[in-house]
Amino acid sequence: MRSPGRPEPSRAVQREFWRLIATGVTTVEASERVGVSWPVGSRWFRHAGGMAPLSLEEPAGRYLSFAEREEIALLRAKDVGMREIARRLGRDPGPSPGNCVVNAATRSGKQEYRALVAQWKAQQAAKRPKTAKLVSNDELREYVQERLTGDVRRPDGTLVPGPKTPQWKGLNKPHRQDRRWSLAWSPEQISHRLRVDFPDDESMRISHEAIYQSLFIQGRGALKRELVACLRTGRALRQPRERSRNKPQGHVTADVVISQRPAEAADRAVPGHWEGDLIIGTSRSAIGTLVERSSRSTLLVHLPRLEGWGETPPVKNGPSLGGYGAVAMNAALAASITTLPEQLRKTLTWDRGKELSGHAQFTLGTGTRVFFADPHSPWQRPTNENTNGLLRQYFPKGTDLSRWSAEDLEAVALAINNRPRKILGWRTPAEVFAEQLRSLQQPGVATTG
Repeated sequence: MRSPGRPEPSRAVQREFWRLIATGVTTVEASERVGVSWPVGSRWFRHAGGMAPLSLEEPAGRYLSFAEREEIALLRAKDVGMREIARRLGRDPGPSPGNCVVNAATRSGKQEYRALVAQWKAQQAAKRPKTAKLVSNDELREYVQERLTGDVRRPDGTLVPGPKTPQWKGLNKPHRQDRRWSLAWSPEQISHRLRVDFPDDESMRISHEAIYQSLFIQGRGALKRELVACLRTGRALRQPRERSRNKPQGHVTADVVISQRPAEAADRAVPGHWEGDLIIGTSRSAIGTLVERSSRSTLLVHLPRLEGWGETPPVKNGPSLGGYGAVAMNAALAASITTLPEQLRKTLTWDRGKELSGHAQFTLGTGTRVFFADPHSPWQRPTNENTNGLLRQYFPKGTDLSRWSAEDLEAVALAINNRPRKILGWRTPAEVFAEQLRSLQQPGVATTG
């Protein structure tokens, strides 16, 4: 705690600092503009996890300003009565005497009103720290922690340990290194799922902002700060996200562009329309991702390296041995999608990567029509782009993805498909997809494929 001799900068200064941060300026620039050193501003930002720890609205006028406290101190030194001081300040005389007593300096052995000391004491009293709900409610804290950090398991319940991760060093985001595999529900998913799992227990309620604050803000004492590594982004501070960009290729003909895709695929009312892409790792490794637009159900396509990888010198215009050349991609993709009923594999929307340049053969073999998004238009495959972002928690950029088996990918897909989604009314993709399958099994409905 700061001593009264060096009071904390006023809340007005801190409010202005956070207003500037909200406009996008850097911490250093915001610090300079409000008149504090950049180490102080950096400490404010870091300790608050990038979140404004106080309301940005101006406080009500019932609180004494520092200028008013200086005026009180000067008038008290002249033995001016409290009612006269209140009259000159235009204040109610009721609380003023008590203010002088409670916030008085006592170091000299007697009570003396000093503006600096009074301001510091008032700021400390105004904080009114409350015990965080996750501290006082053990059951709620265990529920939140379990869904943030819970283990990834295969369908038979066996544990998938995932990669061995380095110790968390408190950095903002773990770039190009393995991260612990966990259930990794988002705070918003956890908050809303509580209402589903505990409909009659009002004590099992917490907002997603309260969970974020417990993770981001130091000193809350409810959740350990290193648990931010279980969030999808892995960021310890709130930062804007960047969008990835797709490179256009020249193998797309006019009949397979996205404008030719059936209208029913766009409104998500009819199941069976998929979006797909690759997530790329180091050393020419990749994993295929398929996401159903209606249920948001995810399939992960295993793309093992072909025989001769790392041994046979690459041949110009020869077959790709990395696992996602056109031939290997068609075979792996067809093997995955043909496990579904024919009614649930109508179309597939892909980006313009060359890995699906053999789309005509894929359509003939599976009956699934392929369409390609426009160049530099990832928003035309929003469900897949969002899912790939979720999957990067398990398969970070800059790591070798060929080391994971098909069983490992199935376990990760199971974890993703059993996370509740806001867009699905906090149901899981697995629950919605199961409903789709049951509807196909009604009498008179064919289930070929």
